[in-house]
Amino acid sequence: MQIKKPYRVIISGGGTGGHIYPAVAIANQLKAQQPEAEILFVGAKGRMEMTRVPEAGYKIIGLPIAGLQRRLTLKNLIFPFKVISSVRTARKIVRDFQPDAVVGVGGYASAPVLFAATSLGIPSLIQEQNSYAGITNKLLGKRVDKICVAYENMSVFFPSEKIVLTGNPVRQDIVGSQNKREEALTFFNLKSDKLTILVIGGSLGARTMNESTATHLAQIKDKGYQLLWQTGKTYYPKATEQTATLIGTGIKSFDFIQRMDLAYAAADVVISRAGALSISELCLVRKPAILVPSPNVAEDHQTQNALALVSQQAALLVKDSEAATKLYPVAFDLLADKSKQAQLSANIQKLGKPDAAQNIVDQLISLLK
Repeated sequence: MQIKKPYRVIISGGGTGGHIYPAVAIANQLKAQQPEAEILFVGAKGRMEMTRVPEAGYKIIGLPIAGLQRRLTLKNLIFPFKVISSVRTARKIVRDFQPDAVVGVGGYASAPVLFAATSLGIPSLIQEQNSYAGITNKLLGKRVDKICVAYENMSVFFPSEKIVLTGNPVRQDIVGSQNKREEALTFFNLKSDKLTILVIGGSLGARTMNESTATHLAQIKDKGYQLLWQTGKTYYPKATEQTATLIGTGIKSFDFIQRMDLAYAAADVVISRAGALSISELCLVRKPAILVPSPNVAEDHQTQNALALVSQQAALLVKDSEAATKLYPVAFDLLADKSKQAQLSANIQKLGKPDAAQNIVDQLISLLK
């Protein structure tokens, strides 16, 4: 009798939390369904996945890959050599590990590994998180077997016969956070009779959102609102000074909020960047949201992500360039309008896909078989 070997899978990509958290969610779901599965991550040296993935309990190998700079620098001159070196290293990793399938989640490391895997005839899958696919994934879409997407109408970027609408996987603790309000208010020491604003500019913070929040702190206090403000590490020392006289008013700043499930649970309105992971989480926590897309991303995909929600009347949008003057007037209007909050909450909930990780792993296992 032939002994069935455990599945071996490589998951490649990273660079930001928006790529890393979905990758780990896919790995966790695969292990839940196939406990014997052997999983290897491949990331980019020096990027946050090199610490976050081992913290989640998985082995990772780093490639010497980096992105192109937007201005002419020495790094751009050595970029082609890093690509060639990374493709060679990726090919060796794939040959040594001998995976049954490879998953790419986006980020610098994803392309060399998927290129190597498809060259060697190994079944491969892309998990495209955004509503507007980047150049690399569009090229890889012609080579891989399956493309798991989070938005409708992605056939403008990929071969339609390969597309499966699965949604974006999110951290498991986010699911069901709407049932944690009492725990959240206690955790953050907030009052139940006051409305709470949550500001999240991504894991690294967002300058325009931080500056707009800082200039409106007095107004937030005077109107009787509470604030959970994730600033990012760079702005945090300044935010600490700016909120020093507001202790006891329910206005709180953090460099990074570890318990995002509780932050969402406490919030009445969320002000957020429009990264794919943030939007997927907002859909699941069903919160009225004001999106401020980052202008500093490839192909302006955050604006495309935000517009996909705005077109469904599931969120409001304020341009980054207008955040200084418009963000908090829009926020105050929304906080005062219960019917608008209810409409946004109901519409964003319809777009949530709580079983995304399960759906993606089902597609992966279909390739393995």
